Amino acid sequence: MFKKYLEILGKEIIYFLHLCGRIIYFIFDCCVLILNKRIRMPQVMTQVYELGVNAFAMVTIAALATGMVLAVQAAVVLNRFGATEYIAKLVSLSLVRELGPVLTSLIFIGKSGAKISAELGAMSANEQILATRALGIDPLDFLGLSRILACIIALPILVFWCEIIGIFGGMLITVLQENISVFSFLSQTIDSIRMVDFIGGMIKTIFFSILIGVVCCFKGFNTSGGSLGVGKFTTEAVALSSILVIVANFLLTKIIINIWG
Repeated sequence: MFKKYLEILGKEIIYFLHLCGRIIYFIFDCCVLILNKRIRMPQVMTQVYELGVNAFAMVTIAALATGMVLAVQAAVVLNRFGATEYIAKLVSLSLVRELGPVLTSLIFIGKSGAKISAELGAMSANEQILATRALGIDPLDFLGLSRILACIIALPILVFWCEIIGIFGGMLITVLQENISVFSFLSQTIDSIRMVDFIGGMIKTIFFSILIGVVCCFKGFNTSGGSLGVGKFTTEAVALSSILVIVANFLLTKIIINIWG
């Protein structure tokens, strides 16, 4: 029995290492295309519009609700210590340093990342990817790179929007519930957010966007098994991207705090 489980574990480890190797090779191919200036800007901007708009409404609703919940919870805790004036600082720093990048990235994965994987997966299942190769066109150059670059452009914009809407939601609750003036809330927000906080959040966002774009495109290009395979590989792309974002967030947070504090 122990030998059987050991075999299963060994196969899973080998599969994971093999998958990592293929993803690294995929990233290398993308870097080669960028260095060779094989960027199709009209396609990139089209994908930026489609991917950004696809997640815009959900990001707005989630950011507003998150900012309001943060303000409500902060008010409950800080009221115990007579420190309600720090609600603005808690809400703004939480959104800029952590919640904004992570929350937006997870929503982006569920909406736009799944869209990327499903589109490319359907092309793979219908042998359209093979057709492009038969015509002498590199599918990564023609279909994949524009989507990865679009993620790198669209996600930071969505994160910035999420932070603004989240802070607005927090301000709304604080002003109505705690009788703190709008000027006081905005003043505390500006005082609490340093440029390091904003830049650190954006650095994490760029890493997340690369992870999302690469994983979703990789899964889409390697889809097999017909229409059932499209669903399976899209689900795998969403799950793997989400796990990588959460793990990368911890690692990047530790690095940024050790460097900048």
